[in-house]
Amino acid sequence: MTNTVKSSNLGYPRLGEHREWKKLLESYWQGKIDEAQFNETAKKLRLINLKKQIEFGLDIVPVADNSNYDHVLDTIATFNLIPTRFGSYDRPLTLDEYFAVARGNKDNVAADMTKWFNINYHYTVPEFDNTTPRLLENRWLKYWQEAKDELDINGKPVIVGPVTLIKLGKLRGEYVSASSDINQLLEQILPLYGQVFKELQAAGVTWVQLDEPTLVKAVDEADVEPYRRATEYLNEVAPQLNIELQTYFDSIDPYQAVTKLPVQAIGLDFVHGNGENFDNIRKFGFPEDKILAAGIIDGHNVWTANLQEKANFAEELRTLAPKLWLQPSNTLLHVPITKKYETKASPELFGGLAFADEKVQELVALTKKLNGDDVKSIFEQNTAALEALNSSQARNNKVVQEAIQHLSQERFERDSKYAERSKKQQASLHLPLLPTTTIGSFPQSADVRAKRAAWRKGELSEEQYNDFIEAETKRWIQLQEDIGLDVLVHGEFERTDMVEYFGQKLAGFFATQNGWVQSYGSRGVRPPVIFGDVDYTEPITVKESAFAQAQTNKPVKGMLTAPLTIINWSFVRDDIPRATVQNQIALSLRQEVINLEKAGIKIIQVDEPALREGLPLKQRNWQDYLDEAIYSFKITTTGVRDETQIHTHMCYSDFEDIISTISGLDADVISIETSRSHGEIISAFEDAHYDKQIGLGVYDIHSPRIPSVAEIADNIRRGLKVIDHNQFWVNPDCGLKTRNEKETLEALQNLEDARDLVFSEISSN
Repeated sequence: MTNTVKSSNLGYPRLGEHREWKKLLESYWQGKIDEAQFNETAKKLRLINLKKQIEFGLDIVPVADNSNYDHVLDTIATFNLIPTRFGSYDRPLTLDEYFAVARGNKDNVAADMTKWFNINYHYTVPEFDNTTPRLLENRWLKYWQEAKDELDINGKPVIVGPVTLIKLGKLRGEYVSASSDINQLLEQILPLYGQVFKELQAAGVTWVQLDEPTLVKAVDEADVEPYRRATEYLNEVAPQLNIELQTYFDSIDPYQAVTKLPVQAIGLDFVHGNGENFDNIRKFGFPEDKILAAGIIDGHNVWTANLQEKANFAEELRTLAPKLWLQPSNTLLHVPITKKYETKASPELFGGLAFADEKVQELVALTKKLNGDDVKSIFEQNTAALEALNSSQARNNKVVQEAIQHLSQERFERDSKYAERSKKQQASLHLPLLPTTTIGSFPQSADVRAKRAAWRKGELSEEQYNDFIEAETKRWIQLQEDIGLDVLVHGEFERTDMVEYFGQKLAGFFATQNGWVQSYGSRGVRPPVIFGDVDYTEPITVKESAFAQAQTNKPVKGMLTAPLTIINWSFVRDDIPRATVQNQIALSLRQEVINLEKAGIKIIQVDEPALREGLPLKQRNWQDYLDEAIYSFKITTTGVRDETQIHTHMCYSDFEDIISTISGLDADVISIETSRSHGEIISAFEDAHYDKQIGLGVYDIHSPRIPSVAEIADNIRRGLKVIDHNQFWVNPDCGLKTRNEKETLEALQNLEDARDLVFSEISSN
């Protein structure tokens, strides 16, 4: 008899259909509700998410995938792996204590935060120095029991695996990589996992999802050893508890060693990884005593799956691994919740979209198909929807497609080398030593958001809205001049997001109405959907930039987002190569850069904050990605005169291994986030002999904490140890949109005063 196929999920979005969770967090932070009210509402949201998945017909439902901020921070707090500056605990943390680690407080900077693998989600970095690991609370049992009591769900608790937790953390200021350190930390942490597993087993839990995505970065069998040690221990202490060892985002290289691990199911990603997981199964087979949890629905994009193709693939998988679960490729945390609110999408686009709810329904339909149920009408509707999207006019723009075909015939380089054009730029700009600037955005106040909402609802006319934006821009130009900044920005008050805004202005993009995805904490973004050929139809930023420049004699930067970051922070069509879409965007932005120069803008910043975050997880795939990044950046930026200064910005990056790429972009000035990493990134430039100008972010904008003049001055001095003062710019580490006005002005004044202090020190030497 053929084994029954089951549908499973790996995690569900947290934000709520109408961002209820975001509003809950911010209400608590603003003191509008207390901890008891917070917990009551959070529980309601958790149960809504679980109930929906059950009603869709999902067989195996994840629990404890919820979080009050970040799932890694939850694990840190649960095991008392709290940075020592916040203290050590023998009880569960209060909400205030928990949020202090995430956001900092008046006495302490927040825990380090960086990107989760190669996607636009931020996790809290564990710090293992001088910690005393202990189990403060079994959060996984707590939320499993809640689902059992309230909805009669025997759910699958989702736990960050011990090896991944260690490898994503830091010891002695460096990410943990040495075998001796991993083994030492495992010795401390494994007993805590063991206690969690024993309690889950005693309560009657059947399955645990142990997330070990760092396995996709394992190179050989020796790299699998700590995972073997961990799973053997957990299997011994809780032998009745089934473990689904879950990997995602790429393929497994030491496949045979991983399939021998003592677990009952192995989750593999069959969407990403160039088909290598499937090749391994065909070559080496799959253990008969284990379940293959097959990630066949893309959990990191928003396109309707071709159900017939997926069903055929799943049937082939079942011949190789008869015990089969069908899953998303990764947690659905990274896609919006439901497409039902996208009423402005064209019929062909709407039919081609699948957000989290639709993906769960696709999994259920595929599972029914493999189990012999009648899903003919669902499959027919799916085929028709895909045909309508692919034959649409948006995906068949002949002008754009011909421009892409002719790219190889064009040269994309600046007219002169950096050394020559930098002299022309200084002669034009007359900037002082250690020039001060910001990264681009200023606070999106409640007033700004309210005016934008009223304009969108038609309650405010286009003229009234534009008048407001201009007034706000003019006010902030004056505030910057009052502080004394050298290079100003217009503040980006017309933009909700640095990628979404461009998606609203370029053909081939769709700006969702409710396609929110968590970036970090309460921060949600609406990634634009790139569904067709990208084309430049109108100026995007020229009017606002020119208006701002007219208000001051100081230079105002034009602000754009670079092609690769737009790609990495968007949902990208999957019917053509990503590099082709990237170059379509670059050709469009090139026209915008040229138009900014024509409008009198002398400094143009083309931000590429996501360059490193999008690096393939396997180093063998890096070079193609980096070459494509340089190429598209140069398409965008090389159409201007030598006198026009090109800036770029990057954040959350380890730069040691991509210094040559940074230099290859040939930007005149680069600004880099360094504050949360405590200046470690500075060391990347010690031996690189970087010859262009650079601004190392001197304070952390993600925390409401205001840095002192002395603290900022120390950060400037630290950077000047490795970078010549003639190359050095002084700026925050990122845009200031999420901060309030008071915080922003006080911090920027301290930044300006710190620059003046260091400037005087240099001048006196």
